[in-house]
Amino acid sequence: AGIALVAPLVVTVVAVRLIFGWLRGILNPIIEETGLVSLSGNIEILAELGAFVILLVGITLLGYLAQRSGGARLFDLFDRLVGIVPLVSVIYSSVRQVSDALVSRESKYESVVLVEYPREGLYVLGFVTSESPAAVTDALGRKAYNVYLPHSPNPTQGRFMLVPTTDVIDLDMSVSRSVRLLVTTGIAENQEELEQFQRDVKTKLDKEDISLDDVRAGARDEL
Repeated sequence: AGIALVAPLVVTVVAVRLIFGWLRGILNPIIEETGLVSLSGNIEILAELGAFVILLVGITLLGYLAQRSGGARLFDLFDRLVGIVPLVSVIYSSVRQVSDALVSRESKYESVVLVEYPREGLYVLGFVTSESPAAVTDALGRKAYNVYLPHSPNPTQGRFMLVPTTDVIDLDMSVSRSVRLLVTTGIAENQEELEQFQRDVKTKLDKEDISLDDVRAGARDEL
């Protein structure tokens, strides 16, 4: 129990120290070049905060320029030049792909679809996470999606499937609404219905003189 309590705290402290050490390594050149120490009255923490603000402003300006046509062409040229350098190109392209996936507004991860499963005529909700690898596409002879089929009422459990794009039906439905459907087994399709569902459950428990604590205790006993 002591190890379980102390270990996460130690790891967190070490990680935070590493992050701050790495960040200071970036901020120190900015502080030295701009003379922020003297401007801040030789208060180191103020100089670091100023350098951090300068860094954020610089990154924001780069993002703004990258969204303009001229800036986009300039950054594309920079990508091609970096791609020529051996070893550096592998690291840069890998990190670039991850960062693009994280900030992409058209990520398929938030796409809700219908998949015919487990037999013809029956459909389940699924979440498209990405396009399937090239090896899968080559084996099938057509494009496919990586699809997660969540279970109901516990969507954190489910199965992963590789589904051809022709067998996927796109839905005009948000992820939050589909999760509500799964958790409530289709009883509540919107926030108002979900709140009414919760009130109905509470009323039924009150009438039967059963508390939520009793339900939780019974579930723990079954486990």
